[in-house]
Amino acid sequence: MRDTRESRLLLVLLVAVAFALITVDIRGGEDSPVDGARQAAAAVFGPIEDGVSSAVDPVGNAVSAVRDSGERHDRIAQLEKENAALKAKLGSDDRDRSRLAQLDTMLRLAGAGQYGIKGAEVIAIGAAQGFSWTVTIDVGANDGIERDMTVLNGEGLVGRVTTVGPNTATVLLANDPDFTVGTRMEAGDELGFASGQGDRPLRVELLNGKADVKKGDRLVTFGSQGDKPFVPGVPVGVVSRVDPSGGDLTRTLYVTPYVSFTKLDIVGVVVEAPKKDPRDTVLPAKPKPVPTPTVTVTVTPNANEPADGREQEQ
Repeated sequence: MRDTRESRLLLVLLVAVAFALITVDIRGGEDSPVDGARQAAAAVFGPIEDGVSSAVDPVGNAVSAVRDSGERHDRIAQLEKENAALKAKLGSDDRDRSRLAQLDTMLRLAGAGQYGIKGAEVIAIGAAQGFSWTVTIDVGANDGIERDMTVLNGEGLVGRVTTVGPNTATVLLANDPDFTVGTRMEAGDELGFASGQGDRPLRVELLNGKADVKKGDRLVTFGSQGDKPFVPGVPVGVVSRVDPSGGDLTRTLYVTPYVSFTKLDIVGVVVEAPKKDPRDTVLPAKPKPVPTPTVTVTVTPNANEPADGREQEQ
């Protein structure tokens, strides 16, 4: 449209009409005479507005997401913190249960052997004294611990006390190459000496080269003069191999110890020896043998063959 006098007058007239219609619509409320026209316009332009709204909504959603992301991040962080605390608590509970189980097993062993023990926790491995297989425990002279006392746990012989401080002590483990203990075979009087070999089985030299020993036989400590450094009857291990005697004066055995020396936690120091030798009463119950299944094969003769296996005459 060209900018003429007539066009400017038409524009002024249209603006005046628009204001008049707005005034009438506002005063008429729901009974407004232009309500029908407004509804018709809504029907025409509604889909267009909806499309525009759909196009704009993702932006609004993104803004909302940015606004809410901080809240979600805080909540996730809180949940992660709560989960970590719960896992730590469960882990602590598991450790406590494990320690209680170890203590219970050790107290039962001590009760069976009538050993007076002082419970202790392993707090360090290795030693400044030069021993290759030692641990440090959290009891010492202030707890009545002395040098050359037997140390055990719920499985059997752990070692002996070598150095004592006011509140700690060093224990030489039974698998150390410098460790030697007198042993006795279960249900017999065959004596020997067991020596440590690090992470290999204990080596036992029996005094009787003709002793009747087999794999699976068990050994306990023989005991020392005055019960130091070893009290009698503490489980040592199970024979895993027997070397042929070959006419030697002694016989060599290899014994798998009951104690796992790389998993020590709760131990007990024997501060009071039993009044009498417990012999084999402290040994664990022997495992029940697993029955070997037998397979029976039954051969059924062919119905077309005679009993003696010869073919029938035609």
